[in-house]
Amino acid sequence: MHCFNQRTKMNIIKIWYDELQTVFHDVGIILFVVILPLAYPIIYAYVYTPEVQRDVPVVAVDDSKSSLSRDFLRKVDATPDVKVVQCCTNMTEAYSLLERQDAYAIIHIDKDFAKAFTQGKQTTVGLYCNMMSMVYYKCAASACSNVSIDMNRKIKVENYLRPTTEREAEIMAAPIDYVHTSLYNPQGGYAAFMIPPILMMIFQQSLFLGIGMSMGRSRERNGGFVIPMNHFYKNSIEIVLGKMLFYLMLYIVHGLYAFIVITKLFGLPQLGHYWDFILFLIPYVSACCFLGMVLSYLIFRREDCMLVFVFMSLPLYFMCGLSWPGSAIPDGIRYFSYLFPSTFGLNAYMRITGMGASISDVSFEMKGIAIQTVVYFALACLIYMKKIRQVLKREA
Repeated sequence: MHCFNQRTKMNIIKIWYDELQTVFHDVGIILFVVILPLAYPIIYAYVYTPEVQRDVPVVAVDDSKSSLSRDFLRKVDATPDVKVVQCCTNMTEAYSLLERQDAYAIIHIDKDFAKAFTQGKQTTVGLYCNMMSMVYYKCAASACSNVSIDMNRKIKVENYLRPTTEREAEIMAAPIDYVHTSLYNPQGGYAAFMIPPILMMIFQQSLFLGIGMSMGRSRERNGGFVIPMNHFYKNSIEIVLGKMLFYLMLYIVHGLYAFIVITKLFGLPQLGHYWDFILFLIPYVSACCFLGMVLSYLIFRREDCMLVFVFMSLPLYFMCGLSWPGSAIPDGIRYFSYLFPSTFGLNAYMRITGMGASISDVSFEMKGIAIQTVVYFALACLIYMKKIRQVLKREA
């Protein structure tokens, strides 16, 4: 029994070393499992670090040309979100500025804007946004909305309520005052809620790509077989564990780099404890590795993984329930997303780093990852068992 255990350990170490040599002798695999997890977090964080956009250039088309419409535009221009760079005479001129990207939104005030107020009718302000960036839309929409709410209050008080004192006017304008506080994201910016889950998605996808390219490289070098014909590769469990240990050790380093360096460098939320993060990261990376081995069964050439895995990133990110509300995702799609570690991993990491959750607080996600780890480990062992039989059959 002792010899068997010793031989097993030596085989796992040998397979671990072979995987290390395979990775670090292939520029393509190095790009995906070493450079990409180090560079992408910096690129994404750098792009989204200015949490909120200020002074987004917009143009105005004032067909009303009244004191009320000019007051509306002055107040919009006074907000920190947008800057009215030009007043156009018609919509055609405004659209031309939008097409040249000299402005990112158009505020259109109808000619009956002031007249409707005097007649006691409701009126509207048109907002046309360039949807190439949700940040620009958010700034323009929030500026116009806040100004319209403020003007509505004043018009209601002055024209309909007739207060006797200034304090009474304030109470009539807003009987119930409220203070809006964004929990765990006080800036209300995109980096705080987008970058942490993207980091975990990068880990999963880069593992899929790296393991897939490694599998394709093995097929090319071993005449179509994913394992070489030597005595170290005779046990499927040893093969799976040896390969997984290499990526696990590498991605623990990447994980600490993301959790410590990236969050501190760009001021991202870091409320969770280090040990909670490590206890989450180990099963998450393991599940990603085992699933990567299972999916790599479909990879016959190095280039195939680019077609199979790259297109999955955006759908998986939307299906995780962060960028799109989980309650609005159809049941079929939600259950399908449970097949991927990213669905549980992104939510767990977001709650750990952004909300200070402990492992017990993300028990549902951890149970999902644990089940995936066991199931995909078993499937990976079955796949390699089949491959071992093929190699033995060829040797015979």
